[in-house]
Amino acid sequence: MAGQPNDNMNRITGILTPHLTPVDSNDRVDEDRLREYIDWLIERGVDGLYPNGSTGEFVRFNPEERRRIVRIVVDQTAGRVPVLAGAAEENVKETIAACDAYGEMGVRAVAIVAPFYYRLSSEGVYAYYREIADSVSVDVTLYNIPLFASPIDLPTVIRLASECPRVIGIKDSTGDIAWMMRMMSAIRPIRDDFSFLTGWDSSLALMLIAGVDGGTNASSGVVPELTRAIHRAVKAGDIEYAIRLQYRLLPLFDTMLGVGEFPEGFRGGARSRGWDLGSGRVPVSPAQKEAIQQAQDEIDSLVTAGIASLTEGP
Repeated sequence: MAGQPNDNMNRITGILTPHLTPVDSNDRVDEDRLREYIDWLIERGVDGLYPNGSTGEFVRFNPEERRRIVRIVVDQTAGRVPVLAGAAEENVKETIAACDAYGEMGVRAVAIVAPFYYRLSSEGVYAYYREIADSVSVDVTLYNIPLFASPIDLPTVIRLASECPRVIGIKDSTGDIAWMMRMMSAIRPIRDDFSFLTGWDSSLALMLIAGVDGGTNASSGVVPELTRAIHRAVKAGDIEYAIRLQYRLLPLFDTMLGVGEFPEGFRGGARSRGWDLGSGRVPVSPAQKEAIQQAQDEIDSLVTAGIASLTEGP
């Protein structure tokens, strides 16, 4: 029934990968490569998959392509890990339709970025999510990324968590640890099923130490072993090891983030692992292409160092 929560009240936890979307030479979604890539990620221990996220360039695909991407991921995953599908569309009606479609496909939940382009007030953000939560037949996670979209402030998160059983978590990509702690402090006493996920890779270990449930991290599509090891180390109480691994992740994330137009650097990271996922959906200039090529050696080296750090042990 719309507006009612699923029976599964367990929090979403672990590292869920907001993976790249492979495209072929004709600029179409490369289904075969996507299926292979999904298997590779699962074999390397990711805790979930996140199609149609920012790393997957969801705004650069049309609605039919976005639905196809989720259908492929759910089918290939075959229940091995949960799927958290990005469901933001251009207006609330289309977003609700996408949520229901993904729910029917079998996703664990949908992630909805706050409205973008038009900067909404806090009351507008609340009204947007409230209409969705009251209408859909699938669990919803909020997605706070003020860099690209209307910010979701603390009173709004509290209101939605208090009033909407369907709203079961938030992905926050600010990297602000104090902000995340304020949210957890306010909401966990009233919603023990509410998930807190960080989308900012450079503070992954610190966020986990502070008590978040997991992360949706672009780097996990390149070095899933490393992000998993950070999560597991914190959960095991080996903070020193987690911090040491974080210092391996940090330069890799910064380098991939700074190359070309996002997420071109992460495509370079995938190439370091043997995955040619195509050129993405955003044009790059000749100068940018040259810069991407020049950065590839550095990315290769940082990926190798990150993976090698796992063999050193705690």
